[in-house]
Amino acid sequence: MSNPREQNFSFTAKQGQYLAYIYFYTKLNGIAPAHTDMQSYFKVTPPTVNQMIKTLEAKGLIRKKPRAARSIELMIPVDALPSIE
Repeated sequence: MSNPREQNFSFTAKQGQYLAYIYFYTKLNGIAPAHTDMQSYFKVTPPTVNQMIKTLEAKGLIRKKPRAARSIELMIPVDALPSIE
């Protein structure tokens, strides 16, 4: 199995902002953000957040437990994250 730090994690700038937000929110609050937290921060609609979460999960960048609130977990190393804007 390869070292995660050697992998090329490919994501768009907007996806990177969501990943960084998830990381810092979890670090500061001790629990992953709810969809409503992301809606408020990014000023987007619920379907937009839902689609982004599905996309990040499909790309293997995050993992979440089905039917479990606030269960988002990053699957990439912190040093692969961009700065949050």
